[in-house]
Amino acid sequence: MRKEIYLAGGCFWGTEKYLQGVNGILETEVGYANGNTENPTYEEVCHYNTGHAEAVKVVYENTVIGLPFLLELYYDVINPVSINKQGNDIGSQYRTGIYFVQDEDEAIIRESIDKLQLKYEQKIAIEVKRLENYYRAEDYHQKYLDKNPQGYCHIGVDKFEKAKKAVDTSKKYTKKSGQELRESLTELQFEVTQNSATEQPFHNEYFDEFREGIYVDITTGEPLFLSDDKFESGCGWPSFSRPIDASLIKDVMDTSFGRIRTEVRSKTGDAHLGHVFEDGPTELGGLRYCINSASLRFIPKESMEQEGYGEYLKSLK
Repeated sequence: MRKEIYLAGGCFWGTEKYLQGVNGILETEVGYANGNTENPTYEEVCHYNTGHAEAVKVVYENTVIGLPFLLELYYDVINPVSINKQGNDIGSQYRTGIYFVQDEDEAIIRESIDKLQLKYEQKIAIEVKRLENYYRAEDYHQKYLDKNPQGYCHIGVDKFEKAKKAVDTSKKYTKKSGQELRESLTELQFEVTQNSATEQPFHNEYFDEFREGIYVDITTGEPLFLSDDKFESGCGWPSFSRPIDASLIKDVMDTSFGRIRTEVRSKTGDAHLGHVFEDGPTELGGLRYCINSASLRFIPKESMEQEGYGEYLKSLK
């Protein structure tokens, strides 16, 4: 399903270049949004207080990239608490803003902003409004940095590379129903992932598995850990120093058995994985992700390409 959103994030040259490289974004166009004049020119927007924001019209395929993930990428290249200033650009035309055209998007945007606010003490300055008007910018502004590779850009090159590799795993890996899980998992796998049970130490599939490869969520197939980050801890369960990406898992306070521990669950599948402790090797970061084998599926390096995890091969040493 094709959807559209309008994002203002400072100079639209760099914002468009950044967004056009994201998987699932079908079209981008730069223009002037939510001002108080009709058909403004760039000169008027810059110098005559038209009220317009430099914005990027983004058309995306919702089955490939969802709005929450798209907004996370947008936040990564703006200062969300800065008012009328991004990078070296100052003025109301450089304000940050999210302008929606479909009613159902407003709640998604505001929930996303609320989550973002938790990371900052200052108030988030991103304007959230329905798109009131939008005018396409002059031709020379369209795909400006493609035509002028040395042109001014307030976004770092590393961000462009990160955007090209970004994948909305919530679209690729989906949570299954309880009935589907009962049919596809063993009894132990179901009890561990759905009811937070714990398998026996030293009597599980992967505690002594040290081949090269990737460990994925048994319930969704979502990548979680790489063999490079697995180490022998002596605890009897698979132990990892870190996940592939912190965004793939979530931490939950666990007060069961009269103790306070940090439970680890997969983000998309919401499957119980295990716990994380602060007694891991110092040289590896000091953390020990103690994970149940029953929560994982191991895919050896030689099978990763065939099973759709080829993009992670370059991450293995």
